[in-house]
Amino acid sequence: MVQYTGIGTPKPNMNEDTEMFWQKLQETKKLHFQQCCKCGTVLHPPRPVCYNCHSFELEWVEAPTKGKIYSYVVYHRSVHPGFQTPYEVVLVELENGARIVGNMLDAAPDEMAIGMAVEVVVDDQVYEDVSLIKFKKYEEGS
Repeated sequence: MVQYTGIGTPKPNMNEDTEMFWQKLQETKKLHFQQCCKCGTVLHPPRPVCYNCHSFELEWVEAPTKGKIYSYVVYHRSVHPGFQTPYEVVLVELENGARIVGNMLDAAPDEMAIGMAVEVVVDDQVYEDVSLIKFKKYEEGS
């Protein structure tokens, strides 16, 4: 679980390719990914061209909210003074196959496991102008 020290937490890097991703997240409080109109490939991180078929015809589609931990790391030495250790960073594979990185909200380091079911949480408590993607445990069937 990420705990903030009160020192400014770093904002995500944003550029012209990722700006719409962050804007949609902030406005809708839902995760959206690019999808190729030609071949249907889901793209993340956002980019100007499909890596599969090289088409420039991309659209934004709402992403699933559930997935499983594909990989994770527990930091015991902070990479930024805004985070207290230990904290977890997870790579989650969502139901559509796309993978995204975020922090866990409700799992201690010894509870983490590859394959653990999680769901997306949109955190708008850190900044006024940027929402962040985080994850919490998900009990399948509930």
